[in-house]
Amino acid sequence: MPPEPESIGPEVCVPPLTRPQLAEARRMRAVELFERGHPDAELARMVGSHPESVRRWKRLWEQGRARALRRRPAGGRPPKLDDSQVEVVRAALEQGAQTHGFEADLWTLERVGVVVERLTGVELARASVWRLLTGRLGWSLQRPRRQAVERDEAEIARWVAQEWPRIKKGR
Repeated sequence: MPPEPESIGPEVCVPPLTRPQLAEARRMRAVELFERGHPDAELARMVGSHPESVRRWKRLWEQGRARALRRRPAGGRPPKLDDSQVEVVRAALEQGAQTHGFEADLWTLERVGVVVERLTGVELARASVWRLLTGRLGWSLQRPRRQAVERDEAEIARWVAQEWPRIKKGR
């Protein structure tokens, strides 16, 4: 399931910050405190980082100012899906699995891969589907409850209290 975005007003929702965005925000807060002349140890406590990290950030800041502490684009191979395709996939997944012809309204990596291929023409490996869901869409693993819908707690309690002792005694 996707995390709930924070609501700012009646119409505007802002998704939560990603880990790289949070880390950059922490470094930018440290830059503000560097400029005010706070000691490194105090600064580390204020931003919630290790003092050695703060000293490293300070060295980088002294060499290249704030831009030296900004996030850099991720290296490596570019993603197979661009941002607009990811949004199309997000909208499709939010409609539920049954909308896409699956028997149960439960998403699996294989099912998501099928929907991605139908919508975009791009075939993704299971690991790539996982990265799409957890990284780019910000979803997390959700497991269905392993309990029958028809479960009758009163009948179970009656059975345990009356039938089980009779069976156990062998009568």
